[in-house]
Amino acid sequence: MNSFDVVIIGGGPIGIACGLEAQKNKLTYLILEKGPIVNSLYNYPLNMQFFSSSEKLEIDDIPFISNEAKPKRNEALEYYRRIVTSNKLTINLFEKVTSIEKVESEFTVVSNKNRYNAKNVIIATGFYDIPKKLHVLGENLVKVSHYYKDPHFYAGQKLAIIGASNSAVDAALECYRKGAEVTMIVRGKQIGERVKYWVRPDIINRIKENSIAIFYNAEVKEIQENKIIINTEEGVTAVENDFVLALTGYQPNFSFLEKIGIKLSNDENKTPTYNQNTMETNVENLYLAGVICGGMETHKWFIENSRIHAKMIVKDILETNLN
Repeated sequence: MNSFDVVIIGGGPIGIACGLEAQKNKLTYLILEKGPIVNSLYNYPLNMQFFSSSEKLEIDDIPFISNEAKPKRNEALEYYRRIVTSNKLTINLFEKVTSIEKVESEFTVVSNKNRYNAKNVIIATGFYDIPKKLHVLGENLVKVSHYYKDPHFYAGQKLAIIGASNSAVDAALECYRKGAEVTMIVRGKQIGERVKYWVRPDIINRIKENSIAIFYNAEVKEIQENKIIINTEEGVTAVENDFVLALTGYQPNFSFLEKIGIKLSNDENKTPTYNQNTMETNVENLYLAGVICGGMETHKWFIENSRIHAKMIVKDILETNLN
């Protein structure tokens, strides 16, 4: 049975919400996830705490109970996993979609394991897979990572953290408290204003007391085995260094969207084309859901404001696309 009313690409919170909505409305559906359940959340830092409170992360009105008002990564993994297993959602894990083609009125979805036919396709793949590169010499050294997991690894090491967003600040504070010698390299003149309000004073105070070193209005020029070269307002400087965390953000897989035929805006945001009332793209019966809708504006959509996409999409499918 490889033919479905809906194939959903991405098994994150919004992909799961789409699956729940399809199931409730008796549509045949399949969720394809390239990793484990909520793969992106699984790859978040071990101690990550959400900006949103637990009720704002709920999907399909299923209560999310957490120890604190703002849940942590492990609680979110438990919540979304239980939704999948308790509702017996149809989901194939560790199956990566390689292409989507439309012939007449039907899609062919090809993965690394199988081929599927679908009347409708929902893309809910997020943006966490492709880091924004620095494009500097030495970025491919083993000491450089664009993802942060656990502060224990950096204990006793000279660690440079590039960026000033939530992920960079969380990493800086955690690694400093586990014994790393942390230096932050920030392109702007201050720590990002979108940093979690209960964390921002902490990082500012650690910088003021010189517990964490920082270069503002600075950019990395080169990364070497035992140092990092930085362009600053005072000129070029070299900082002794063991490891680099380049936490400069992530972006959607734009080439994947374009190959399917989805049009992107011509500006720097590369916003995909879709109907804001139905979430249908310029490709008929092909929908977008979740953070991917924002293009490079990865701060625009979150779980809490995009969980409504599932109902909008399934409503449109039922009304117009299953004739």
